[in-house]
Amino acid sequence: MWVLGMDTSCDDTGVGLVQDGEVRVNLVAGQVRLHEAYGGVVPELASREHLKALPALVQRALAEAGIGPQDLDLIAATRGPGLIGALLVGYTFAKGLAFALDRPFYAIHHLEGHIAAAWPEDLNPPFLALVASGGHTHLYEVLDLGRYRLLGATRDDAAGEAFDKVARLLGLGFPGGPEVERLAGEAEEALPFPVPLRDQEGYDFSFSGLKTHALRLVEKGLPKAALAKGFQEAAIAHLAEVVLRAAKNTGHTTLLVAGGVAANRALQERFKEAGLQVFFPPRGLSQDNGAMIALAAWRRYRRGFPPSPLSLGATAYWPLEGP
Repeated sequence: MWVLGMDTSCDDTGVGLVQDGEVRVNLVAGQVRLHEAYGGVVPELASREHLKALPALVQRALAEAGIGPQDLDLIAATRGPGLIGALLVGYTFAKGLAFALDRPFYAIHHLEGHIAAAWPEDLNPPFLALVASGGHTHLYEVLDLGRYRLLGATRDDAAGEAFDKVARLLGLGFPGGPEVERLAGEAEEALPFPVPLRDQEGYDFSFSGLKTHALRLVEKGLPKAALAKGFQEAAIAHLAEVVLRAAKNTGHTTLLVAGGVAANRALQERFKEAGLQVFFPPRGLSQDNGAMIALAAWRRYRRGFPPSPLSLGATAYWPLEGP
């Protein structure tokens, strides 16, 4: 069974093909050069680039898999959340293709896609799932497929967004996560950063204070590598403290870490040392991509979830919580 998944929720055009639950093709057309001059994603430019890239990317994915459109059994796309203009490009393309081929269509939540990318086939819920990316920092209790309880989320910047902004302060490239991680690796010592919300009892995140502290250190002309290392250590400590508090209070011993920030090696090491059973997405599936959307649709199909109506529209805001 072949599943075609598309994700155009932000600035990456993602197209993936999954066969019987296995990723066969995962193509992503990035827009880094388009947006790096602005230090962040410009929604209108992102939407127009999706329009250019998506048709050719779908054709290329089918060619790499050695199949044609008629061989597709299921088509899925990200419905939300995300940039509404960008979402509409992939979502309407996928719905149109499903209609033309008379195939079932599944509207997939972007964060469920990220969770699906890190979710091993043989892992049964309940467990915790942290999604940390440029647009999201959410901690969920996964009760079952389609049933998620939000434990906490960021009050301000997302984790990946904070990495991008600090990278810009340091004169580094975009996206900032890999650049900050690279520069932090050059430092022997880290400049001190306060860990946010250390005294809280709940599961909220906050990264705007780290960004402000980084600005003050930059203004003082302190070493950039030590600054990057200090920022990264504080951000990771904050993520880990909140997650470990949730694990202790809920009794869960299994954690999925998904989203672009999950690719950070220092973060991976911190969670591996935490005493939990931790799962990360395979290489290439941590950033936004279409394969994760196809995986989520495959899981829903196998569990008997009905297809989505083609009349359903994209949405910029769409809470993941389920009953």
